[in-house]
Amino acid sequence: MWEWPGKDPPLLFAHATGFHGRCWDQVIRLLPQERRCLAPEARGHGRSSKPAPPYHWAAFARDLVSIAEQLGLSEAIGIGHSMGAHTITSVAAERPATFSKLLLLDPTIRRPDQYGIPPFDASFIRKRRRRWPSPDAMWESFRGRPPFDMWNDAVLRDYCNYGLLPQGDDYVLACAPEAEASVYECSREQEANLHPVIPGITQPVTVLRAGAVGNPLFNADPSPTDPQLAARFPRGRDVLLQELSHYLPMEAPALVAEYVRDLL
Repeated sequence: MWEWPGKDPPLLFAHATGFHGRCWDQVIRLLPQERRCLAPEARGHGRSSKPAPPYHWAAFARDLVSIAEQLGLSEAIGIGHSMGAHTITSVAAERPATFSKLLLLDPTIRRPDQYGIPPFDASFIRKRRRRWPSPDAMWESFRGRPPFDMWNDAVLRDYCNYGLLPQGDDYVLACAPEAEASVYECSREQEANLHPVIPGITQPVTVLRAGAVGNPLFNADPSPTDPQLAARFPRGRDVLLQELSHYLPMEAPALVAEYVRDLL
């Protein structure tokens, strides 16, 4: 877990599938420096351990609950993107004292009818290039091509710099393609369905939804988020960001920081 020291209660950031804790750097640098920030890295991601697949979504929540208990976290503000937003929501239901407010960035919390159905075909993810000569080579390869052409340049740098781990004379992806594919494949399992517990989450919740298509796994849909999700929380607020894709914190870190500051 990455930590920026400061005063409690902290801000806790949860990353998306295939990413890592330092993807939040460009958001965190725009926040008040006196506030403590925490960015754990999920199992299979970043510098965390790499258990063999499958990667069931309930395991990510159990891990974060364990972290919260070890650190004695309470009244934190939970900020999550995609899978990370699902994890934040699950923890809010299981351990309510952890968070005082939630900011969910295009959460992968699907419509109720999209659970318990066959998994995505994530075979193309297993074909991702996993070995690179350097982070600079990865950055040069990615910049200027979709979906990275919409990203903030500094975020793409952070993604490449911290998304590779040294191995021998070169580098490998910190999140192996097999792990990333398994996360996607498990995302439609019935145990990933949070709709039964969402009505019991009483904290204020802001849901930022993407309006632009930017991820091939969503087909023609711009977002994996249930359009009615915010209304299912007792104190939910829905914000549609029409010009941004699912990678909205990568595309608009300053805007995300603004929404975080609104919660402070």
